[in-house]
Amino acid sequence: MSSETQGAGNRPTVKGTGADGAGRQPGMTDVARLAGVSAQTVSRTLSGHPHVQPKTRAKVLAAVEQLGYRKNNAARMLSSGRSRTIGVVTLQTNFSSRTNLTFGIETAARGAGYAVSTATTASLDTAAIEGALSRLAEQGVEGVILSVPLVHVSPRIEQLTRSVPTVTVDGSRTPATEVVAVDQSLAARLATRHLIDLGHETVWHVSGPEEWLDAASRRAGWRDTLESAGLSVPPVLEGDWTPASGYRNGLILGNIPDVTAVFVASDEMAFGVIRALHELGRRVPEDISVVGVDDIALAEYCSPSLTTVAQPFAEMGALAVAHLMRHIADPGAAPEPASVEPVLIVRASTAPLGGRARTRT
Repeated sequence: MSSETQGAGNRPTVKGTGADGAGRQPGMTDVARLAGVSAQTVSRTLSGHPHVQPKTRAKVLAAVEQLGYRKNNAARMLSSGRSRTIGVVTLQTNFSSRTNLTFGIETAARGAGYAVSTATTASLDTAAIEGALSRLAEQGVEGVILSVPLVHVSPRIEQLTRSVPTVTVDGSRTPATEVVAVDQSLAARLATRHLIDLGHETVWHVSGPEEWLDAASRRAGWRDTLESAGLSVPPVLEGDWTPASGYRNGLILGNIPDVTAVFVASDEMAFGVIRALHELGRRVPEDISVVGVDDIALAEYCSPSLTTVAQPFAEMGALAVAHLMRHIADPGAAPEPASVEPVLIVRASTAPLGGRARTRT
């Protein structure tokens, strides 16, 4: 067992008492002593507990940074000091896009000889993301793939992504992260341009949630394409990625006689839109053409089969893992953003204005 002695200026001096006299890494009690709080308060702060006072949180984080504290259970258990594990932070959801991306990451990680530990967060709240990153750091992961958008980069998130090599896969970043992303603006431009080329006089849009960077980029790409073509820009209808939100917006669209084309920000919402249009007697694509995004497995088999912009989830996962391996091997290297191009897949849900579908893949 090691012992702790109090150094000058109330900063703990940590030393080992093993046979070789080697020093040890600072522990949670060291952080607590330096910050003047309890170990429980340190634990709550580092796990993103919402009821820690801002002043207390600031004192704890300052102590963490001063000591270079990183709880690393796995490294203590392995004589090599390496866990051969990477972490993934993802939203607690059953969205097919998130599932497919995680599968791609796991497949690539196994190929690289790494296990994957997943930390889910129920919301995009900053404290929740801090907690997920902290849990992975405590497990001793060698790197992290951040698969949620960073609405706000807090000092704690920045500190964690500096201490553990981190790659993001949705376009958000901190100064220390690398980015692997699909060009979401291009995805929107491909979808919108396809509908314009079919003769539609404008294109309506069902977007994802405003706080998602992917949704914001698709919304901007859709708007820019319409404006560049000199076409009117309809009001945005916002969904939450679920088929139910697509259905609700489909009921709105189906009751607007002038709607002939809709770009929907995800396949799952597009399924809901098509269902609502069908119930209202609006035919797809004869009356209204619909384009989605993602090209999940069901897109080819819904009725009609869905024209969509494919996101190569397996390629994204493999690329994210490859970048993370490089980052782990050389943490001081400058970040190198990488972008994956989406591909338009034309199926039966789109047709020329007033015409019938002309399917190609």
